[in-house]
Amino acid sequence: MGPPTDGHGHVSGAGTAPRVVVVGGGVSGLAAAHRLRTRLGDAAQITVLESARVLGGKLAAIDLAGVRVDVGAEAFLARRPEAAERLAELGLADEIVHPSAASSAIRAGGATHAMPRRTVMGVPADPPAVADLLSPAGRAALAAEDDRGPLRWDGDDSVGGLVRARLGDEVADRLVDPLLGGVYSGRADALGVRATVPALAEALDHGAPSLGAAAAAALVTAPAAAPPASSPAHPTAPAPVFGTLRTGLADLPPALAVAARADVRLARTVTALARTPDGWRLTVAGPAGEEGYEADAVVLAVPAPGLRRLLADVAPDAARGAAGIELASSAVVALAVPTGTDLGGRSGVLVASGEHRPDGTPWTIKAVTVSSVKWPHLASDEALVLRASIGRFGDTTALNRDDDELVAAARGDLAALLGVDAEPLETVVARGGGGLPQYGVGHGGRVAAIEQGVAAVPGLAVAGAALHGVGVPACLATGDAAAERVVAHLASARAARGEPSVR
Repeated sequence: MGPPTDGHGHVSGAGTAPRVVVVGGGVSGLAAAHRLRTRLGDAAQITVLESARVLGGKLAAIDLAGVRVDVGAEAFLARRPEAAERLAELGLADEIVHPSAASSAIRAGGATHAMPRRTVMGVPADPPAVADLLSPAGRAALAAEDDRGPLRWDGDDSVGGLVRARLGDEVADRLVDPLLGGVYSGRADALGVRATVPALAEALDHGAPSLGAAAAAALVTAPAAAPPASSPAHPTAPAPVFGTLRTGLADLPPALAVAARADVRLARTVTALARTPDGWRLTVAGPAGEEGYEADAVVLAVPAPGLRRLLADVAPDAARGAAGIELASSAVVALAVPTGTDLGGRSGVLVASGEHRPDGTPWTIKAVTVSSVKWPHLASDEALVLRASIGRFGDTTALNRDDDELVAAARGDLAALLGVDAEPLETVVARGGGGLPQYGVGHGGRVAAIEQGVAAVPGLAVAGAALHGVGVPACLATGDAAAERVVAHLASARAARGEPSVR
């Protein structure tokens, strides 16, 4: 049961029960709400305000010709523990599944190649392994790194700038850029090494004399994933890199919301945040007009522009940090095709920058996930499913097309890339406007400004993909950290008033 209200959205006090408002109903905000419930107990009044009409943020799923398919984030990184641990806490451990053994590919130099092994976000630790993707000039540029002398590392740089200077343009365009684009919808030349490839930065911090040496060191120190929760560890089987839920990763947000037992208010946009003598007041635009909410503490789990706006008056230094984080938009075209369609056996293909189709026209898609090959649990007698991803930071040409145009362009690309030209049984276009933060050079400093600015304001915490990673595990971690900050503040405030703890 949610917190009592006065009929106008005002959260009223009920004895000494703590009142917390979480702004943002994506996975980060809902993770914070859930952790607040487990830490504060049943008495706490937890309200979640979400501007959209559905929960989930970048996690969303659709029914496509009888197959439920994620059209937002489709998987979590299994090498980080947060997602698997949270799913187990929610009673969903048995629903975790992993990809098939099918390999992925990359389209580069006018041909489709198997995804090379032993790279760190495309930076090769073993140059011969990527030779087939490069021209003779590209191979020569890669081999010449040892002749360029020791790498000069000042603590951060753009990934593209560093790779171009040390390994040549082709490694940047054909390997690094498509891999980074698949995660951030961004360009390697605008993304920072420290924020997006931290293992590489750490190796450089420790004195690696070249990018190749740094990549090799990063691979040696890469953490191993835990074995699947549903099976015993096998001493020779490689640990899975990714996981998801059998019913779709989009089921994580509602599971968190149910476990949080929060008062969820949809279609609520927070327009102002102000401190009061007793805590906080939030002014909210809702379906019936303006509403007011009062709370002892607030968690902001919103994209960077929302952080900038809401923190402008209460934590101006933090707001300035958030203002420096740009966003990229993207779209997914999901297609269901007849079950007899030959999908080629690969789990997916990334398209390198600057590539053209055989007819000379640019590719519209930046990647395709062959979902029915990648995920065995999606096997169906109804249809086979593919997801085409569109959109790179700074290039809005493709995303300005209407849905029919995007579907037509994606179909043309799939025919040229995979030979899949079957008439779709059903198609869906899912757009993510400004959904992916860009981790540029100096991102760590911007995040430090946000977190230090917020730390100086009692009863306020932040979470979300704008901070320490765009993946689900990183978002869960920020939600938990925000909740713990709120719990510590509430305990301190109660102690100062001579009141007993909540639980």
